[in-house]
Amino acid sequence: MLPKYSFIVPIYNEEETIQEMYRRISQVMNRMDGEVELCLVNDGSRDRSLQMMRELHQKDPRVVYLSLARNFGHQIAVTAGLNFVRGKVIVILDADLQDPPELIPDMVEKWRQGYKIVYAQRIQRRQEGWFKRFTAYAFYRILKNLADVDIPTDTGDFCLLDRQVVDVLNAMPERNRYIRGLRAWVGFNQIAIKFERDPRFAGEVKYTFRKSLALAINGLVSFSKVPLQLSTYMGFFAALLSLFMCVMVLYWRLVQPHSSLTGMAIILMAIFFIGGVQLFSIGILGEYIGRIYEEVKQRPLYTLAEVAGFYEDYAERQKSMSMVDEK
Repeated sequence: MLPKYSFIVPIYNEEETIQEMYRRISQVMNRMDGEVELCLVNDGSRDRSLQMMRELHQKDPRVVYLSLARNFGHQIAVTAGLNFVRGKVIVILDADLQDPPELIPDMVEKWRQGYKIVYAQRIQRRQEGWFKRFTAYAFYRILKNLADVDIPTDTGDFCLLDRQVVDVLNAMPERNRYIRGLRAWVGFNQIAIKFERDPRFAGEVKYTFRKSLALAINGLVSFSKVPLQLSTYMGFFAALLSLFMCVMVLYWRLVQPHSSLTGMAIILMAIFFIGGVQLFSIGILGEYIGRIYEEVKQRPLYTLAEVAGFYEDYAERQKSMSMVDEK
């Protein structure tokens, strides 16, 4: 019998949070009105996370898991879970318990009202520094204004998806996945549930500033052509400014022929400015070309080292990617 609900939790070095995460999620699972599977996706953890996942699977048959052959990143780990889960209703949440599992019944109630996508929208970030709050606030609003689709602000990957939506997401072949953007792009009836984001339960923050910046760039480039247009505008502006500087140099030569220092300073400013614009524009082009390069290689999104808990025939149908070893 296939489960009605599937919970996906990507895990990367979360040995300090897994037991508490399982305790709180299992309490929610016990209150659901149908069969539930908890799909844990090991994203190449280097600690005891995988061993703890195996122990949970042996203890509770509702716990199934995938183990990726290496660290492929959070978005790919979520994608792997979406490829394998079997429920009619799928919930994505993180293992650090910043996404409260107790919110899931409220999300399911919205699903019963006819909404295909229910996303959790943060109204407050508890115990996070001002820099993190400011950069997150700025990024979501920049993305909302520049993206080709309406991506809600202050939303992460914590959401409920109907099976119809998951089937559409699984059919998308693109390699650079930005789940919250794809979730907005597919359409369907969507609604937000407000919540206050809790601090991490234990362990170290996995999304460092570098990873957060990479995710932000990926989201912006994946859903907006404005950066390409920006390089065009900057090039046009640089050309006008260069023309203006040429006029200024000519003026200095005619009116103040002995003031060569000022003219040289203007020329150097023009050279550095135009060089900066060129490098910036090349960088933008590189981001888009790099994504084209990734797409044309047609490599699988991930490789699997271990799969446990799924029906064998179902898992075989899902494995369009290579397997290192199957349990």
